[in-house]
Amino acid sequence: MPDSFRDMHRPGSPFILANAWDAGSARMLVALGAKAIGTSSAAHAFTLGRPDTGTITRDEALAHAQSLVSAVNVPVSGDFENGFGEAPETCAETVRLAAEVGLAGICIEDTALPGDTPYDASLSTERIRAAASAARALPRDFFLVAQADGILTGHYNTDEAITRIRAFEAAGTDAVYVPAPPSMEALGRLVQATNLPFNALVSGPFAKHSRAEFAALGVARLSLGSALARATYRTIHTAGKDMFGTNSRFDTLSDALPFDVLDPMLK
Repeated sequence: MPDSFRDMHRPGSPFILANAWDAGSARMLVALGAKAIGTSSAAHAFTLGRPDTGTITRDEALAHAQSLVSAVNVPVSGDFENGFGEAPETCAETVRLAAEVGLAGICIEDTALPGDTPYDASLSTERIRAAASAARALPRDFFLVAQADGILTGHYNTDEAITRIRAFEAAGTDAVYVPAPPSMEALGRLVQATNLPFNALVSGPFAKHSRAEFAALGVARLSLGSALARATYRTIHTAGKDMFGTNSRFDTLSDALPFDVLDPMLK
């Protein structure tokens, strides 16, 4: 019997939460071996012609998530930014609505969108406490991840991130997530600072490290964020510059995935 989404989170044996941006990318990732799919707020925004950070409404995020849930037969987790509002009860309602559309869990971050400043520590903790309480009251299991984004946004350091994830642990979250620490050493400090499963973001310089290296630090889950979507957009960018440049070449298109490889993965 397959593992539940909760059971996939094994410290020291991280699974890859493959962040997709539409039904096709989700199905393709599952066909390639993904055991769970994540949404990406940034990648979703890109599909709507919008930049990242606070440009997606809760209704849009829920509808998008539901389309991925319907497309695949593996658990789907939602990247739900700041829970779509400041108030703890708003975060709690977001949890309830996310469960209704079939999500296995969501992340809620501590950034006061659409800006990049964090909520103060006490409010951040109360928001997670409310979300966790709502998750525990659901009729089925729901996996909540509390996300401390201040290192990513440049507003606090590793020590403050540790303080926050420990407070989130005490508030009842199921796992914690701190994107973009300054180094693998700092990531190791963060992982060891909590008893909960830890999600690490595989993006930027961290993409140069192997799953085994993350496992050695005790990481339980590896998410891609918008990295895979941005890699796809890199191909469009390269092809577009070639096509519309002075020499107007089409070399990038010669490496397109053949239909006989792509089509079976989408069925």
